[in-house]
Amino acid sequence: MEPLTDSEAKALASKANELRQTIIEMLVAAGSGHTAGPLGMADIFTALYFHVLVHDPKNPEHPQRDRLVLSNGHIVPVRYAAMAHAGYFPVEECLTLRKFGSRLQGHPERVRLPGLETTSGPLGSGLSQAAGMAYAARMDASKVRIYCAMSDGEHDAGNTWEAIMFAGANKLSNLTGIIDRNNIQIDGYTESIMPLEPLREKYEAFGWHVLEVDGHNIPQFIAACDEAKAIAEKPTLIIAHTIPGKGIKEIEGDYRWHGKPPTQEEGNVFLNELRTMGGKIQSEHQ
Repeated sequence: MEPLTDSEAKALASKANELRQTIIEMLVAAGSGHTAGPLGMADIFTALYFHVLVHDPKNPEHPQRDRLVLSNGHIVPVRYAAMAHAGYFPVEECLTLRKFGSRLQGHPERVRLPGLETTSGPLGSGLSQAAGMAYAARMDASKVRIYCAMSDGEHDAGNTWEAIMFAGANKLSNLTGIIDRNNIQIDGYTESIMPLEPLREKYEAFGWHVLEVDGHNIPQFIAACDEAKAIAEKPTLIIAHTIPGKGIKEIEGDYRWHGKPPTQEEGNVFLNELRTMGGKIQSEHQ
């Protein structure tokens, strides 16, 4: 795939800002949910839905689509926002997040919303599901790729490491894992609660090809996804270093915003900050 032009990169940055605004609006309307993770992953989900994935919002069950498994289901507002802006459903529906009867539950439910590949909730199970999909795709001689978004904190769960071993042992080169390496979890910082480092070397020891990127550098992330496609005989892991709460200076890096939604007043302040940033990005297009 050709490298992004400056114009394409700026357009994706602008889209990521739109996703962040939608996330804040969703959380304020819901009165509950997770803030830090969705904001931190907005750039990556923009890259996935608007450049990387083979998918069709008008035909979400197309058999040749790429599969995206969201293991850390609590950050699903960013996926809903990306899907809505990509055309899977009206953006206005995002305001039904966590409402009774809504298709947009607090954790993704596959049977409720076309375009979701799995139902997630218990952390640590997504990579096992993705590895199974990748193994099945290889058995079918399918060219689809499987992507699995994970949190760093969920690596406290043993099931994740079973999947890491399985994927490495079976050389699942059609599988790309993406870790949101934001260094926080609900009770504090990962390295204080259950240290993960050396994370890269652990994956490499299990037979993975590992790349590390700035999770807010969209061209860099896309280049890593392209490199993953060129790796034979190994699954690829992209460790995306992100800032939780990215875009809102007041909350960036604060683990207390892991599972805390903004109030209406806070939401107004946050939206103003994001709109100001969006205006700056737009002016750079001129």
